[in-house]
Amino acid sequence: MKFQTTATLLATALLSGCAHDQPIRTMAKPPATKSIPVRETVHGVEITDDYRWLEPLEKDSSEVEAWTTAQNGYTRAVLDAMPCREKLAKALEPWMTLDAIGAPTMTDAGYFHSERSGTQNQAVVRFRATVDGPSRTLLDVNALDAKGLTSLDWWRPNEQGTLMAFGTSQKGSEMSELHILDVATGKWLPDMIPGKVSFSGWMPDGKSFFYSALSDVKNPYSRETRHHLVGRLSAQDPVVVKQVNPSEIPGAGPSTDGKWLIGSLSKGWQANDLWIAPMGPWLAKGELQKTMLAEGLDGRFDPIDVIGNTLYITTSFGTPRGSVMAINLNHPERAAWRTILTERTDMVLEGVSLAKGCFVTSWSKDVCSRFEVMDFEGKILGEIPLPGLGTASISTDHNRTEAFVTYTSYDAPRTIYQTDVLHPKMRVWAETKVPGDLSKYTVEQVRATSKDGTKVPMFIVRRKDMARDGANPTLLYGYGGFNVSLTPAFNPSIVPWLDAGGVYVVANLRGGGEYGEDWHRAGMRGSKQNVFDDFYACAEWLIAERYTSPAHLAIEGGSNGGLLTGVASMQRPELFAAAIVGVPLLDMIRFQDFLIARYWTPEYGSSENAEEFGWLYAYSPYHNVQAGAQYPALLVTAGENDSRVHPLHARKFVARVQERAGNDIGAKPIMLWVDRDAGHGQGKPLAKRIEDEVDQWSFLMWQTGCCR
Repeated sequence: MKFQTTATLLATALLSGCAHDQPIRTMAKPPATKSIPVRETVHGVEITDDYRWLEPLEKDSSEVEAWTTAQNGYTRAVLDAMPCREKLAKALEPWMTLDAIGAPTMTDAGYFHSERSGTQNQAVVRFRATVDGPSRTLLDVNALDAKGLTSLDWWRPNEQGTLMAFGTSQKGSEMSELHILDVATGKWLPDMIPGKVSFSGWMPDGKSFFYSALSDVKNPYSRETRHHLVGRLSAQDPVVVKQVNPSEIPGAGPSTDGKWLIGSLSKGWQANDLWIAPMGPWLAKGELQKTMLAEGLDGRFDPIDVIGNTLYITTSFGTPRGSVMAINLNHPERAAWRTILTERTDMVLEGVSLAKGCFVTSWSKDVCSRFEVMDFEGKILGEIPLPGLGTASISTDHNRTEAFVTYTSYDAPRTIYQTDVLHPKMRVWAETKVPGDLSKYTVEQVRATSKDGTKVPMFIVRRKDMARDGANPTLLYGYGGFNVSLTPAFNPSIVPWLDAGGVYVVANLRGGGEYGEDWHRAGMRGSKQNVFDDFYACAEWLIAERYTSPAHLAIEGGSNGGLLTGVASMQRPELFAAAIVGVPLLDMIRFQDFLIARYWTPEYGSSENAEEFGWLYAYSPYHNVQAGAQYPALLVTAGENDSRVHPLHARKFVARVQERAGNDIGAKPIMLWVDRDAGHGQGKPLAKRIEDEVDQWSFLMWQTGCCR
């Protein structure tokens, strides 16, 4: 008999026999919401918006604040009354407090890596002089904030390993402030740069760097790329490029050798312009002598690096699954570009990393990772073996062939291997210790047939001894957008669910990047309905194959995935018992007018355009709530400090569904939870992450018949 952990025993007690439990009813009632109709005609269509008064942030409206407090109180009354809640918290805690370590970044001085002990709210940065030597803490943001609401957004040491730039933000706002740490002393330098900073790259001497920031923190479309010399006032930093168009993002950074500035202008997630300029004239005189390499072309052009006089790039232009091109900078015209790695029909090129004397190419084959090593002329030198079918990333350095591979899968916690890219023997450098036996689970990859005949893959994670009787509680997760691939990764929060027979499913919908740019484009703009149809096909397959049934099937998604589950709940409510609609876009007619949403109009379209309005209005969840309809139970979440998706979407949607739905509210409630100390989800302290998981899993277990 295998050893059973306390978590396993609790979870089994929690969920055993759940399919036969009687549903729990809640006595709580949602608060009333006033209606103030605003009528307008958009491209000939009259639209009435009853809840536009809920659009301001709480800091700008005491009415919105009071309404949100009432809604949060209702949600707490429902969730806190779940009889399984205490047992679930105990079952989740050992899995949510796993130690975590990141792959090292290599420098001349030694190795930098992130690390979080199981009870720390935020990760710390540690340094060791040798790969297996003792480590010391360089940066611990937990010491700055007892509540854990200060997050470390990113960090980057210089090549010498003497200085480290890093970004911090508060309460999930993602408004990163840049700071610099002296590695030898551990002291912060006086340099501080505000404005939602992202890092572009150190210069080779380690004394200056390029970065991107907002010139006006109140204007999300005021991004600039600048150059900072350590010790100089940031107000004196010269600007390389400025944002002009709200939906187009400029950026620039140095080549590794510091001889070139490489810049891009992103036009959504499917296309960008690319340029290059010699560094010398810009540093000396501020002259940006641009050579446009790709302009106005419908594809991605992403720089790898400059080696000698050759710029290497990856591109999707004409090769939607990706290829590698070499550009002689003495003859940069497109007719002279050379293809050194051609597109493949069976794999998607995910990226290329530079190591000493070679490249490491990262591929995705049927949504699982593969690595190959090639020389600068495209000759394949061999593969780097991986332990199984999962997701892997690699950390390399241009000065060495040493590398670190991070590997994970649905049934494999993150493990970091040290290797040599030219002699790839894998040695475990760090691994995640788990408090249970994962061998009892199995992972399947299956395919459903969508409405138009497209085969849509999904991963199914379950116990090996699960019976396919149509009564298993099942959670279907999806995203489907922005070229994002949902690849196999260990999710510790699902273990109690799996231990007692729950099924966890991840669907690889169109709109993602799993099968290249064609797959992405088949789920964006006017083709967005394909994403939703793919999701329904996956749900119907699970039901037809008797993994589950509508009474036991729940769905979850966040951000663009929250849009997905919001649409699914409105279009096909009969398929699902419950839905988690996380930090979602839901009013697709007005979305482009708030926060940074104009960045997303290349992906969705904009209601300002008549044709695009037609696409958006057809599926916009807020505008497709039907009076008297029976909807799944909904848990809709938002962050008051979200700098990406405005909480107005969640507020207005919940108000409208509560008012119109024909649900028995005691059995199928419509709930809102607005976290006032959080944003889009990044940087949440451990305690809040555990609270969120308990809320969401207790809701799902209740609605699939498992909470008792």
